[in-house]
Amino acid sequence: MSRRVLLHVGCPKTGTSYLQDVLFRNQSVLREHDILYPADRFDAHFLAALDLMTLPWGGLETEAVGAWDRLAEQVREWHGTAIISHEIFARATPTQVRRALDSLGDAEVHLVLSVRDLVRQIPAEWQENVKHRSHITYARFLQTIRDPGRETKIGSWFWAVQEIPDILDRWGSSLPADHVHLVTVPPSGSDRGELWRRFSHTFGLDGLDLDLAAERENPSLGVPETSLLRTINQRVTSILAPPDYRPLVRELLAHQTLSRGVASARLGLSPDDHAWAQELCRSWVAVLTDRGYDVSGSLDDLLGADLGTFADPDRASAEELLPPALDAISALLVEGARLRAVEERLHEELREAHAELDRARMTASYRVKRKIVTTLEDSPAGRGTLDVYRRAKARRHLA
Repeated sequence: MSRRVLLHVGCPKTGTSYLQDVLFRNQSVLREHDILYPADRFDAHFLAALDLMTLPWGGLETEAVGAWDRLAEQVREWHGTAIISHEIFARATPTQVRRALDSLGDAEVHLVLSVRDLVRQIPAEWQENVKHRSHITYARFLQTIRDPGRETKIGSWFWAVQEIPDILDRWGSSLPADHVHLVTVPPSGSDRGELWRRFSHTFGLDGLDLDLAAERENPSLGVPETSLLRTINQRVTSILAPPDYRPLVRELLAHQTLSRGVASARLGLSPDDHAWAQELCRSWVAVLTDRGYDVSGSLDDLLGADLGTFADPDRASAEELLPPALDAISALLVEGARLRAVEERLHEELREAHAELDRARMTASYRVKRKIVTTLEDSPAGRGTLDVYRRAKARRHLA
């Protein structure tokens, strides 16, 4: 069997979290069909991407050291098809791309890029910034990414992971056109299963008995919910460390609570920004058509929907913010009650442990042992004897 690597490098906000969740949870089924998704934890490929590109990421980069080399080694040792997938690979420089491809050995590499129109990607990327502690206004974000200089951190990141022809130039320039595969995200309102069918076809998963239940997704927020989250960021990011922000704000508030506001207005673009985004997408479609890549879906999906009603998140009223704010307060109160119950349970376990220790100290054998230890601690030779004993006891526990 020939060795093949399907290298999925982006883009963000194209269903990648769901795809990676399905691949991670179905590793054993995939192996039965000679397909490897090498991951001992859900974020293994994310850590590999951080390592490959030496990206700082709120302290997680320390966990990522060596992650790419370990991933590549598993891929090289696999006899069949291997899948690597994370959306931030899209940002890799040409030098980093060369290192990645070279480290995969003599396998036949196929590049996969999932793509979505800028009409949806631009507001989605702003929202993703907000969910990662940013409190930049929507107007400022749009101004930043439309700046031709692209010199800001936000602008350079956005185009590095969203400018489709450029990503394909960096990752696909050394590959035959038929080894480059585009998966387009279906238009809004399409059958929810259509994107998975496109992924499944491209990755060769058709016909496999996979568990497709969604356990990990990256849900979107409505206009008032995102506006509220940005306001919260203004208040808390200076006093709430990233390790606390992730579970409390991004997960509990954004993903588990505010994402339920399905009746809220959706983020969109103003008429001027919409026209600019669609024109840019048209130019991309022309370039991609000429290159002759394999496409699952239609390049016309990249043109985006027609202009709809624009609700400006920077101008959300107090009346609009009140319902999601009450939902957020309720969620935090419930979480606080849960943590109090956990704290009380731990206190009870600690009290029981102290009581057990007190009972042990009342036995004659304990008093004898305590007297021996006290005597030995009074001399250097005795302390050495205790040290040898404690080391031996520790080794027995580890064995």
